[in-house]
Amino acid sequence: MGRNLNDFIATLPPGEQVAIDTRYQELKQEVEGLRELRQIAGKAQADIASALNIKQPSVSKIEKQTDMYLSTLRSYVEAVGGKLELTVKLPERPALRIHHLGDDGAAPQKSARRPRIGAQIGGARGR
Repeated sequence: MGRNLNDFIATLPPGEQVAIDTRYQELKQEVEGLRELRQIAGKAQADIASALNIKQPSVSKIEKQTDMYLSTLRSYVEAVGGKLELTVKLPERPALRIHHLGDDGAAPQKSARRPRIGAQIGGARGR
């Protein structure tokens, strides 16, 4: 009779067992898509549709999309009961969190440009 995976892992050195368990726990925290996220939250498409004030077929369409606005993703995640956080990982840098991207309520950023001198003096040039 063959051994199952747990029996095989039990024969490995303790360090390897810890590494396998750590990776298993990491993988358990990942989801394949929005449908799985909704199922983990214990919600039906009708629940999400009601929270988003859309019809159920539209929820199905959102779940099948591979590309969407961040605001759509944020609304969906919030309807599931979560909070969307956007993290950027650059080489040789710590992870950076971006705030307000895809947030409909975020105030637009002011331009960092300097005003022209003429504009500061009432707009008249050469007087």
